[in-house]
Amino acid sequence: MSKALTGRVGPRTGAANVTVLALLMLAGAGCSSFNSAWKHAASAPVPANDIQGRWEGVWLSQTNGHTGKLRCLVSKKTQGEYHARFHAKYRKILSFGYTVPLAATNVGGVYHFHGDADLGWYAGGLYHYESQATETNFFSVYRSRHDGGVFQMRRPERKQ
Repeated sequence: MSKALTGRVGPRTGAANVTVLALLMLAGAGCSSFNSAWKHAASAPVPANDIQGRWEGVWLSQTNGHTGKLRCLVSKKTQGEYHARFHAKYRKILSFGYTVPLAATNVGGVYHFHGDADLGWYAGGLYHYESQATETNFFSVYRSRHDGGVFQMRRPERKQ
């Protein structure tokens, strides 16, 4: 989701190649952890009238038109406080994961939340988000200094 993923690639030195390889290995390790948690959450029942659990959909940068798959695991910490663990893909090969705290207010079955998350310089820095979710649909608008866009998610189909 970040502008950092969209930079031009020029000639690389050996040190730069090692750095890129190390970053890809770290991303792969995070992906493995997320995939394990995702599979484990598949067997958990989806709570009624709540946003906990698995979500999947797409993100779209309205700044540069980049898009990709997005998955999320939402867990409840306290009443009105959740953690959203996101896993985003770009061009089917690059992936990025991050966790965002969500302070949610439930108004008539619609959860509203907003806040800021610093995803680090490599992912575009500080992002601000405005989101809402029902028990079946999740929509968010995000903005950072260099990027802005939306993501939409739904509950994944349960496999028999």
